[in-house]
Amino acid sequence: MKNKKNPMRKCLGCMESKTKDSLIRIAWYEGRLSVDPTGKAKGRGVYLCKNRECIEMARKKKAIQRSLHIEVSAEEEARIFEELKAYEE
Repeated sequence: MKNKKNPMRKCLGCMESKTKDSLIRIAWYEGRLSVDPTGKAKGRGVYLCKNRECIEMARKKKAIQRSLHIEVSAEEEARIFEELKAYEE
């Protein structure tokens, strides 16, 4: 049996490359942001480490908006970061 490669992705908070399954994905599809724990949702995606420091750093830098080239309302941003709290380790 062949070993399956685990793709690498870069965290928006710490900017370190890590395995895709160790990060949480945030997807942008049809004008809506969503937390994508499966990593398989439609749309463009960005990744964050599952720790509070990286999530807060990404929030302060407005990294999600910048990486996806989108404008996000304060309410939607608050909702996404509130949802991310459930995935912190």
